Amino acid sequence: MKKRSHPLLGIHSYLMLAFIYMPILIIIIYSFNSARLSGNWEGFTLDWYTSLFQNRHVREALMNSLTIAITSTVVSTMLGTAAALALRDLRGKKRSGMNGLLYLPVIIPDIIMGLSLLVMFSQLNMPLGKTTVMIAHITFSLSYVYVVVTARLSGMGKQLEEAAQDLGATPWQTFRHVTLPQIAPGIISGALIAFTLSLDDFMVSFFVAGPSSTTLPIYIYAQVKRGISPEINALCTLLILVSITLILLSQYILNRGNNDKKHKTLPI
Repeated sequence: MKKRSHPLLGIHSYLMLAFIYMPILIIIIYSFNSARLSGNWEGFTLDWYTSLFQNRHVREALMNSLTIAITSTVVSTMLGTAAALALRDLRGKKRSGMNGLLYLPVIIPDIIMGLSLLVMFSQLNMPLGKTTVMIAHITFSLSYVYVVVTARLSGMGKQLEEAAQDLGATPWQTFRHVTLPQIAPGIISGALIAFTLSLDDFMVSFFVAGPSSTTLPIYIYAQVKRGISPEINALCTLLILVSITLILLSQYILNRGNNDKKHKTLPI
């Protein structure tokens, strides 16, 4: 007989969801407010979105964010995937030690990572700018790609790869036609997560960004210090929608890849 959960558990879940998402919902609602002051609702308008795209500073910050996010995503996806493949056959303490090093950027506080990278760039006499932000984003994005691709590899057997090698395929042909198609959903999912993290990052970027490398989160922070305007609410709403879309797409690709893998059978 199926057990029914206590009604209080359901109420608690809804209250937790409201506590988490209510502030986000308020930002979205007030991005359509016609009043200049965010605290007063005077009517519905799309003017703030129109003025947002006409703002030169917003366009510059958007281009910086996209340039940094695309570059760091490509590099971190390549390095994270290569690391997952290289450590696939390791066992014992070596694997545990390497996993610990690669998982560290995921759990370390952002403020510590940002400060440590700032100190490193200062010691290397490297001027702060887009390059330093890209390096910083690659540093933490690589770990997320590694985690996703490793999870994909852990559920994949080696029967097809061994069969391909028995049939005379070279290591490159085996990787190109057997391994890569199977881990492709994990790679794409990891890349989307890396892009989302780079696009939304504030703390690490705040430490290592220069005057000409202002990203959208840094721009939002600078504007909020002068007071929250509906234009900032509109910009935050767009970032929220992009982030949610990318995360859902990443999860969909990963789940679809897992379902496809379950339905595949080895040829006899």
